[in-house]
Amino acid sequence: MSSRLTIASGLLALGLLSASALHAETSGTLTLTSDYLFRGITQTNEKPALQGGIEWAHDSGFYAGAWGSSISWLSDSDPDISSQVELDGYLGVRGDFGDSGVGWDVGAVHYWYPGRYPAGFNKADTTELYAGLSWRVLGAKYSYAVTDLFGIPDSDGSSNLDVTVGWEFAPGWSFNGAVGKQWVAGTAGTATYAFWSAGVSKAFDNGVDLALAFNDNDLIGPDETITFAINKSF
Repeated sequence: MSSRLTIASGLLALGLLSASALHAETSGTLTLTSDYLFRGITQTNEKPALQGGIEWAHDSGFYAGAWGSSISWLSDSDPDISSQVELDGYLGVRGDFGDSGVGWDVGAVHYWYPGRYPAGFNKADTTELYAGLSWRVLGAKYSYAVTDLFGIPDSDGSSNLDVTVGWEFAPGWSFNGAVGKQWVAGTAGTATYAFWSAGVSKAFDNGVDLALAFNDNDLIGPDETITFAINKSF
């Protein structure tokens, strides 16, 4: 069974369980952003993106979700590629270490890029396993690719580490920062790079958030980017 079908089956099973679960909740988000950046690299050629997601979470810590975004990086790289959307499915379990204040999170995510591709093209579909820790305003997440990484040949075993900070310095106002490094395995290892971001966000009582951020990486070519996003939670 393919990794995509495996994750889809898991999402379906958890979805069926949720129908009878009394201690579970479903949440979602809808976002409009001036540029979709993933690990410091634009996915929309510095143009706006529409995004949305939904997650089911049980009191036991188990959760499953789906998320999607408009993209253009695949069709930008080859006009014979029709893919214009990224669809992600994920599942995992999260919890904490007693009263220590330290939280943990482990799971798997599959990135799917549906569309038409030329013969012989190595599709960008990717599956990663991840593990994360959080403490107060700090967080860290390590991801490991069990498939080729976003279409790079022979790159399975690539990994990524993100360290984040989310500090509410005034009611509704937060400072958000992140620094990360993407290691690319195999012959494409020279593509390994670091990335970072810093910004502020404002949360309103109606579930709307506004976020402004400065983003950069150490790759040759892409310039630093300022992004603005409007997010609605429900």
